[in-house]
Amino acid sequence: MADSKKPAIKKPVPKGDRKANRRGAARLAAVQALYQMDIGGAGINETFAEFESHWIGNEVEGDQYLPAEAAFFRDVVSGVVRDQKKLDPLIDDALAKGWPLARIDAILRAVMRAGAYELEHRKDIPARVVVSEYVDVAHAFVEKDETGMVNAVLDQIARQFREDEFTRG
Repeated sequence: MADSKKPAIKKPVPKGDRKANRRGAARLAAVQALYQMDIGGAGINETFAEFESHWIGNEVEGDQYLPAEAAFFRDVVSGVVRDQKKLDPLIDDALAKGWPLARIDAILRAVMRAGAYELEHRKDIPARVVVSEYVDVAHAFVEKDETGMVNAVLDQIARQFREDEFTRG
């Protein structure tokens, strides 16, 4: 990544101000915040303050960031931070042999951690929606091959936590 503070993104623009769009913007912001915390070592409170005052819903370096559902953003980021020691082994187990999580690019680690957190804790959101949303977030940062890996990992984790959603007709 060229910039250690903010990964370069392609315009991840869900339009409008519907709840789904605010949640999509919150997911994108959560992944960026987790990435920033991972590579920059910033603390959670500092990261919340920065994102909520300077990024979410604002124009930064020519990119317009959409309004995000702040409570959802905070839930995902704080949940990943709280549960990271549990989430990382789940992701490691879902990755291909020879590809430990530590070897994966920091932005993809952030995407998979956020997705795994939602799959385990946000039962109010269908598993297929969570997987699809985080694959879309990954598209903002990486090429198609890598989004396929995100899809495969999150699908496997979804089946662990929500098997019933996949066995229903």
